[in-house]
Amino acid sequence: MVLKIFYPQCCNRADSGLLVGRWIPGHDSAVVLAVIHYPFIPSQVKQYLNQIQCENQGQLSVLGCWSMPKDGQEGMESFLRDLSTIFPQGRWLQLSRQIGKIGFTCQVLHRDQNGKLIQNERKEEEEEEGATELRDEDTVVFVHYEQRKVMLSQLHPVDNGVYHPQAVPSFEVWQVFQTVAQSEPLFFLDKYDEGPLKLTHWQSEGREASIIVELLKQVSTPLCLFVTWLLHLWTWFCSIRILHVRPVTFLSAKLSTCVQLQYRTEHMRILSSHQRATTHTHFMRKANILTSFLVDVALGLLLIYCLYRENRIGRLANTLVPAADHVAKELEDLLQWLMGAPAGLKMNRALDQVLGRFFLYHIHLWIGYIHLMSPFIEMILWYVGLSACLGLTFALSLLSDTVALLTFHIYCFYVYGARLYCLTVYGLSSLWRLFRGKKWNVLRQRVDSCFYDLDQLFIGTLLFTIQLFLLPTMALYYLVFTLLRLVVVLFQGLLHLSVDFINTFPLFAIGLRTFRPYRLAEGVKFQVLCEEPGTPLHLMMEINPLKSIMVMQIYRTPTYNCYPKDSWGGLIKKLFVGELVYPWRHKVTKYD
Repeated sequence: MVLKIFYPQCCNRADSGLLVGRWIPGHDSAVVLAVIHYPFIPSQVKQYLNQIQCENQGQLSVLGCWSMPKDGQEGMESFLRDLSTIFPQGRWLQLSRQIGKIGFTCQVLHRDQNGKLIQNERKEEEEEEGATELRDEDTVVFVHYEQRKVMLSQLHPVDNGVYHPQAVPSFEVWQVFQTVAQSEPLFFLDKYDEGPLKLTHWQSEGREASIIVELLKQVSTPLCLFVTWLLHLWTWFCSIRILHVRPVTFLSAKLSTCVQLQYRTEHMRILSSHQRATTHTHFMRKANILTSFLVDVALGLLLIYCLYRENRIGRLANTLVPAADHVAKELEDLLQWLMGAPAGLKMNRALDQVLGRFFLYHIHLWIGYIHLMSPFIEMILWYVGLSACLGLTFALSLLSDTVALLTFHIYCFYVYGARLYCLTVYGLSSLWRLFRGKKWNVLRQRVDSCFYDLDQLFIGTLLFTIQLFLLPTMALYYLVFTLLRLVVVLFQGLLHLSVDFINTFPLFAIGLRTFRPYRLAEGVKFQVLCEEPGTPLHLMMEINPLKSIMVMQIYRTPTYNCYPKDSWGGLIKKLFVGELVYPWRHKVTKYD
C-alpha cells in the first residue's frame, strides 16, 4: 500500500519536533501543516490543538515526529518517539533528515491491539512470535508542496473545458487544498509571539501583511457608510411618484444613460453591503466590480482632461452645426436623386414625388431644430462632458442617447419606409393567396382553401396590380433609409458593446491570473524532486493555473444583455419583409 505524505517545503530545515497535520479520510494520505519545535510541554500542545480545532472546526492531530540532528541532540529521536504514548495514533510517522542529503527517511510505526507501536522491519519477527498480524509494509511517497500557494489558491472543478460550479470534487488533491485552507488559524503563530510553543510554517518568520491593505480597511468603513447614505438619498429620489408615470418609465427603459445609472446603483449596493464576502465567488465578484468601477472612473477623468484641454469643447461645438448642415445637404441631394431616375430606373412618378417631398419636409424641420439649439450647444456639451466623472461608461451611454436624438429624423425616415414596404409586401402575399383560392386562417394559424366570387377576384386583381407596380418605388426608398438606419444602429451597438465590456470585464481576476497565477488553479502536476537510494520517492506538487478564457467565463460580472437577440438569418428575414430593427440594448433580460 502506498502512503502519501504531503509535506510543506518551508519545513524542510525545521528544528526537531512534532508533526502537526491531518489524516485525509478515505485515503491513505497525511497532510503535514506545521512542526512544533522542541522544547515544549505535551499538555500545552494538546491545549493549543484543541483551541485551533474549536476555531476552524477541523480535525488536527499530532501525526508523528520530525528529527533534524544537531550537536548535543543525540537522543532526540528516541525521545520524540516515546511521545507517541502521550499522543496516541493508529500510525506514528517518524521522519528524519540527515545533514547533506535532500531526501528524508521515514519509519511508519503501527499500533497493535495492545496499544504498542511496532516497526515495519520487525513485522515478520513479531508474526513468528505469535503477535497480532499487521498490515503489509507501506511504500512511502513524499509529496512536497508550497504551503503559501496552496493556502491562497482556489481550485476550480473543470471537466473537459467546462466549469461546474456546483460540483464538489472528491479527489485527494482537493481535500489537501481544503485542509490547508481551513487551517489558517494555525499559521497566525510566528516567532515574534511570546508563547510557550514555536512552530515552523509558511508564516513562521513573520505574518504576511501590507500597510496599504490595512489602511484601506480602516478607510473602507466610513466610505461604505457615506456610499450607503448616498444610495438612500438616491432611492428616495427614485421613489417620487412622478418618476413612475408610464411615459417616464418608458423613456428610462429606452435611454442607455438611465440603464447604466441603474446598473451602477446596483453595483454600489453590492460594494457598500455590510455583509462580509464569505465565499470565494462572492469575494471575487465584489473585487471585480470595485476594480471595474475604479478603472471606469479613471478613464472618465482621463476623457474629461482631454476634452477640457485647449478649449476642445468650444471647437467641438463650432464644428457640430456645420456638420449637421453638411449631413442635411447630403440627404437632400440623395432625395433629389431618388426623385429623378436613380441608376436609370423608372419609378412611379406620382408616388416618387410624394415620398420625396414628404422626406424633404422632415429634413427642413430637423435643420430648423438644430439651428434653434445652436446657441446652447456649447453649454450642453460642457455639462455633458462633466458627466464623465461618473465613469467612461456613463459618458458613452450619454453619447449613444445623443446620437439617437440627433439622428431621430433618419429613424423617422426608416420607420415610414419600413411600414409602407411592410404593408405592401404583406398585401401582395395576401392577394397572391387569393389568386390560388387560399386564405390565412387566423384561429388555426394555417392556410386553408376558400371560394371567392367574381367580384372579389376582380378587386383583388386590381389591387394586386397596383401594389405590384408601386413596390419598386417603395422598395428603393426603404432600401436607402434602411442602410442609413443600419449605420446608426451599428455605431450605437459598438458603444453598447464598449459599455458592456467595461462593466463585465473581470479585471481583478485577470490580474490575479497574470501576476499570481497560482491563486486561480485548475489542477496540479507532479515532478520528481529526489530519488536517492535508501530514501522514499520525493515528488513536487505544482499548481496548474486556470486558462485565461476560463477566467473570463467564470468571473465575468453579471450584466444586462446588449447583444442582438436575433440570428443573422432572423435579421435578414426582418429586413426582407420590412420589420423594424431596434438597437441592441435589451434591459428585460439579465444574465449571470
